[in-house]
Parts: sequence; structure tokens; C-alpha cells
Amino acid sequence: MTAVLPPRTRRIHPAWWVAAVTFLALLGAAAFRAVPGVLIAPLHEEFGWSLSTISAAVAVNLALYGLTAPFAAALMERFGIRRVVVTALLVVAAGSAATVGMTASWQLVLCWGVLVGLGTGSMAMSLVATVTGRWFVARRGLVSGVLTAAGATGQLVFLPVVAVVDERWGWRPAALGTAAAALAVVPFVAWLLRDRPRDLGVAPFGGTPADDVDPVHGNPARTALRGLANAVRTRPFWLLAGGFLICGASTNGLVQPHFIPAAHDHGMPVTTAAGLLAVVGIFDVAGTVFSGWLTDRLDPRVLLLAYYGLRGMSLFLLPQLFGTDVQASMIAFIVFYGLDWVATVPPTLALCRQYFGARAPVVFGWVFASHQVGAALAAFGAGVVRDVTGSYDGAWYAAAALCLVASVLSISIRRRPADPETTLPIAPTPAAAAEAHG
Repeated sequence: MTAVLPPRTRRIHPAWWVAAVTFLALLGAAAFRAVPGVLIAPLHEEFGWSLSTISAAVAVNLALYGLTAPFAAALMERFGIRRVVVTALLVVAAGSAATVGMTASWQLVLCWGVLVGLGTGSMAMSLVATVTGRWFVARRGLVSGVLTAAGATGQLVFLPVVAVVDERWGWRPAALGTAAAALAVVPFVAWLLRDRPRDLGVAPFGGTPADDVDPVHGNPARTALRGLANAVRTRPFWLLAGGFLICGASTNGLVQPHFIPAAHDHGMPVTTAAGLLAVVGIFDVAGTVFSGWLTDRLDPRVLLLAYYGLRGMSLFLLPQLFGTDVQASMIAFIVFYGLDWVATVPPTLALCRQYFGARAPVVFGWVFASHQVGAALAAFGAGVVRDVTGSYDGAWYAAAALCLVASVLSISIRRRPADPETTLPIAPTPAAAAEAHG
């Protein structure tokens, strides 16, 4: 009689490997996004371009980073996560490397703004929403926090590295180094990243095979636009998008590119200011992961109320904290801002899932697009404020006031949908409709 052995139990669920390689992809793409804040001054000195001109390239990058996200989510539904991410990393590397040969400001906009904006936007938060939605049922808030931290932290942790390379060898080796960082991730993505749990014969982590929903077929652009057309009919979408627009303006658009030149205006060395932003990145990991943990347990609306309100109060204080050296008050600001940097993402993503169900990745892509539109406006606007007034103070105070508005918008979202229709307001695809009626 032959003994039948029980099936081998996996010690680590494949979802965690997918999350790990996604973390690496977001980290690699974030490398180039660390460059703008450090290289504004070197580009200004070498080419004589105004801060407004350089800020315009940053604004294009930030806008495309967000506007690409919903289409990227639809492309991932149609062609798979792995293909989209590999292509995006190659585009980021190409845009980064091409900057070393530029001689005119329009080339900066093309390479730094368009190519890198499209490449990084093809991963961005839509990748986080897609991976967590497909591979996880349990621990979604925690995983979304960890993956969000990868993108935001990568941008900030690379800052001191880029600053040191720029100081010793110039900005061109720094740009080539970030291109190499994006390319280094490609083999890991091609090897380990899988599109759906069914590809490996497993169920999503904490779920059942029924939670592994069928892919959406059809035109990706139509899917993304249909998602927007249906989402804009709901009040929660506008409240989430409005709050996230302000979130982008007060982080990626203002602090990330302009904190270093603002500190330099007060006599602080660029490398010191870059180091401070790196500390923001370190604390961002803890803050975002903890926010994901809290999102699994508390009302996301209340979390957003607290995050935006505290951020606004800290920005009101920032202009008084700048100086030639680093004081304890500035360190306190950096630590707090790090904890709060993208802590807003897990609760915002949770609210998208609550109101928009299976179509949450596409809808969240549009919410994230508003985040980057706000970032683009702030990036360009702060440069204009500095050129016109000779100081960044007006930009800090304006962002602080907007954060308080975001607090009000967030708590104004209803606790739960009023009726079942608002849970999934996006029309099903023809294939899904036929299956439902078949």
C-alpha cells in the first residue's frame, strides 16, 4: 500500500514575494525622482535657466506622473503587471540617461518632464492599488502602507547620495547613476513579479480563489475613461480627489523640490538640506506602515482629518525654522513631516475600495492624478513665488492653509455608501455583464 503524502505547504505565501519585488520596482523608479530638488541649483548655475523654467519641467513630470496612473492601471488589467512595470522602468532609465546630453530647456522638459513622468507614473500608486487588490485580502492596509513608503522613501533616501555625487563629480554622473538604479530592478521584476495568484496556483493572501477576479478585457483607455466618467458622479470621489490634490501640493510639489533651495536661501549647505530630506524618508517608512496598520483598525476619514490638520500646522511654523545650521526645532519638523509624508495614502486607498469596489485601482488612479496635478501646480507656483518675492514664505503659508481645507473635505465623506449602487458605480464590462446574465 502506497502512502499518500499531504501536499507541501508553502512557508511563505507568494503574495509576499510579489509585494517585495513591487517594493524594489517602486524604489528603483523613485531614484530619479530624487534628482530635481538637488539639481535645481546646478542647472541654474550651468545653463542660466530661471527657477521658474526648471520648475516648469518639474511640474510636467509631476502632472504626467499622476495623469498616467489611471491609464497604467487599465493597462495592467489588459496586458499584465509585469509587462507594464518592465516597460516603465526602461522608459525611466532612458529619460534619466538622456538628460546628460541636453543643451536647451525644452530638452529638460522632454527628458525630465515627459519621459520620466510617463515612466514613473506607469508604476506610481496605481501599481500599489493593483498589487494589493489582486494579491491580498488580509493585511491590505499594511501592505499598501509598505509599498507606498517604497516610492516616497526612495525619492528622499536617494537625495543625499545624489547630492554627494553632484558635489564631487557633477550632476551628469548623478543622473546616470539613477538610470542605473532603475535598470538594476528590471531583472528582478521579470523573474519574480506575477500578474495574478492563479498564475501560481494559489489564492490571494487571506482569501479564497473567488477573490482572484477575472481580468478586465477591452480597450485600456476606454476602461480608464469609463472609470472616471462614473466616479465623477459621486460625492466621495470629489472629496477624496480634492483632499489628495492638496496632499500632493504640500509634499511632492512643494517640500520635495523646494525645501533644499529654500534652506540654501538661509545659508544652509545643500548637502545638509538633502540630508534632512533623507531623514524625512527614513521616518516616512515608519509613518506610512503605521498608517496602514491603523487603517485596518480605525475610521480612515478620522485618520485623514488628523494627518492633514497636523501637516498644515507644521507648515505654518516652517518659515521660522530655517537657518544656517540645524536646530532642534527643525529636526522636530523633519521627524514629524516624515511620519506624515504619505500616511494619507492607505486611508485614501481604503476609502476608494469602500466606495468603488473592484474598480478601485482605476478610480484611485484618477484620485492620485489629482494628487499630482496639485503637486505640479505647487512646484511651478513656488518657483514663481520665489522669483517674484525673493522668498518661499508665501508658498509655505498657502500650503498650510490648504491642508486645513483638506481636513474638512476628508471628514465630510460619509461613513458608508447610502445605497448599494455607490459601492460599485462603474458599469461592468460587456463580458462581465454577459456572465452575470448567463
